[in-house]
Amino acid sequence: MIETTDFNKSEQYTLSIRLSTDGFSFSVFNPLGDGELSFFDREVDESLSLTANLKQTFREVEWLSRPYRRVNVLMADKRFTFIPLEFFEDEQAEIVFYHNHPKRENELVQYNILHKNNSVVLFGMDKSACIFLREQYPDAKFYSQASPFIEFFAAKSRLGNSRKMYVNLRKNAVDVYGYERGHLLLANSFECKETADRIYYLLYIWKQLGFEQERDELHLTGSLHDKEQLLPELRKFIRQVFIMNPATNLDLQAIISCE
Repeated sequence: MIETTDFNKSEQYTLSIRLSTDGFSFSVFNPLGDGELSFFDREVDESLSLTANLKQTFREVEWLSRPYRRVNVLMADKRFTFIPLEFFEDEQAEIVFYHNHPKRENELVQYNILHKNNSVVLFGMDKSACIFLREQYPDAKFYSQASPFIEFFAAKSRLGNSRKMYVNLRKNAVDVYGYERGHLLLANSFECKETADRIYYLLYIWKQLGFEQERDELHLTGSLHDKEQLLPELRKFIRQVFIMNPATNLDLQAIISCE
């Protein structure tokens, strides 16, 4: 728990921050201790901008202003795309990104190179929020939430011979990653709020990927508030449906392995 963390030793710790319209989440990891990971969630005021919510959070949460050994910032939204590493050119990042997403004012296009998966994740981030966070943490590393997920799920997907679909469920969206023995087939995000919409999207993508009903696997993580409705419906069509362990904050744990 955050309440029991000794922030007098914060210079030893890794702070990871997830930014989302669902709210902000924080994890604090002490690599020199027993590997304990503490979490803290913060609701956002939807009437305020991302930067205004960040400033308010930093005013009210004292330990965010302490120095850390490493700071990771994850952007969790649908504004990401990926391309094979061999086709990536730094100066073409914006062109490729805006080929897949509508242009936005006050946005920085950033990227993460995933050498293990021979791919590059391009993502957009609010420029004002990025500047504010760099003022707090000059050495912060910025990631799309998709980046730690792609690497973590790729490693998991190599186990066994079945194809696997990993799904991160959020309040207003689902993030879907499909694999065949470590090879990424799909990484995409879809806006949906209702359980029925979640079921529709997941079954539609499953069919589009040509996955088998009996043999291939569906793994769920994230916001599972509706699992009593969701799981029975999915299992009518897909035999192998699993909830991942841990079920929440998997991205904040996976990002630590990117150090």
